[in-house]
Amino acid sequence: MPTSALPRRTPGSSGRTYSYPDPLPGAPSRALRMRAAAGWVKFMRRAEADAKTKT
Repeated sequence: MPTSALPRRTPGSSGRTYSYPDPLPGAPSRALRMRAAAGWVKFMRRAEADAKTKT
């Protein structure tokens, strides 16, 4: 069977959606982890700026 005879599929056409699994008890929520990651990026930028001003 040539590939041109196969039906065309579009991404996401299956109707399935992915949902994040529930965190384990005692584990930080996804929102908390995202906030912490954003804070870490801000902290690293500030540390890099401070290092540039000291040299």
